[in-house]
Amino acid sequence: MALRGLTSRVQLFGRITTLGSYRYSSNLSSQEIFDRESKYGAHNYAPLPVALCKGEGVYVWDVEGRRYIDFLSGYSAVNQGHCHPRIIKVMREQLERLTLTSRAFYNDALGEFVEYATSLFGYDKLLPMNTGVEAAETAVKLARRWGYDVKGIPRYQAKVLFAEGNFHGRSLMAVSASTDPESYSGYGPFIPNILTIPYDDLPALEKACSDPHVAGYIVEPIQGENGVVVPTDGYLKGVREICSRNNVLFIADEVQTGLGRTGTRLACDYEGVRPDVIVLGKALSGGTMPISCVLADDDIMLTIKPGQHGSTYGGNPLASRVATESLKVIEEEGLAENAARLGEVLREELSSLDPSIVTTVRGRGLFYAIVFKPQGELTAWQLCLRLRDNGLLAKTTHDDIIRFAPPLVITEEQIREAMDIIKRTISSMGAS
Repeated sequence: MALRGLTSRVQLFGRITTLGSYRYSSNLSSQEIFDRESKYGAHNYAPLPVALCKGEGVYVWDVEGRRYIDFLSGYSAVNQGHCHPRIIKVMREQLERLTLTSRAFYNDALGEFVEYATSLFGYDKLLPMNTGVEAAETAVKLARRWGYDVKGIPRYQAKVLFAEGNFHGRSLMAVSASTDPESYSGYGPFIPNILTIPYDDLPALEKACSDPHVAGYIVEPIQGENGVVVPTDGYLKGVREICSRNNVLFIADEVQTGLGRTGTRLACDYEGVRPDVIVLGKALSGGTMPISCVLADDDIMLTIKPGQHGSTYGGNPLASRVATESLKVIEEEGLAENAARLGEVLREELSSLDPSIVTTVRGRGLFYAIVFKPQGELTAWQLCLRLRDNGLLAKTTHDDIIRFAPPLVITEEQIREAMDIIKRTISSMGAS
């Protein structure tokens, strides 16, 4: 595809870069791309109508050459910014050497990844997988196995607790635990011994954990898909204490909240708690490919023996090199610190929005949501369409909630540019 057009200077990854203000000479328009995907693809998503073909830093471009600020970041998969040059360089080099061996053989990249990550997060072992839901499912299997082999729960009577409003993916395990009818309806019968309790409710957790058959409690430190729901300060400390007291594994699903997103390396770090099991994904690859993992200490992880769990692609050399570099970028470029600093700017700006239109602002770091009060027939979805028209991409969740989660490489100038778009767009909704 040929590029043509003028050039402009923008700040990317802490430096000034010259980018082409280009348009792709494509055979297809945006509408033709929408129509083709609708004709040949399954209808399990309802995307915002924009056809993207290029990304760099906090910006993405559509096939007509229009530039947008990405305020979703692939649901926090692109924390390091689109096509981060360090990650792309490592990926290209490994692509030319070796991409897959399966776990039938050793490779020279996995060991480096697991050593670096276990040292960084402070756990004995790492089990690599691919998608976030695979890692969450692995953590649940691990809790059951530990429950039988270590806690002594009678065979096949182990229970795992989940929080109401959770989102751990779309597998049968995940929808068995879901309290969202849109996620679970039509998929029964469900996996047994999966129990839900209210989120941010320590007495409910204490009562549930008194059952000696409970092996683990898996919880998001901040609920993302539920609308960036932040628990009461002290909740995670309370979870740690209750789980320890009742010999129940505390499993933190940090697929969206981890890796700098909320202003600390892990969202659990905000309260200084150490879960028994950590689930990571999304930004573990910098948005380049599916990579996920589970971290735990030996007394938990080594309950799974060879042949009892695995994945053909989990821990492949390409993923291992990419994951190692993705973690190093977060650490060495201070992305968690940037999220903490600019998160304060974002909170202040969002809190200044018209309260008759934006009724609630909640979040932490660069992970925020607003609750939008419909303006006549104008809905949160239509607000997202107007934001798109004005050069910013965001997406609704649960009809009246819009998430804002830009790449963590964003600058204060870019935050204010984005907020100018949001303010102008919301003002126009009020005027309508």
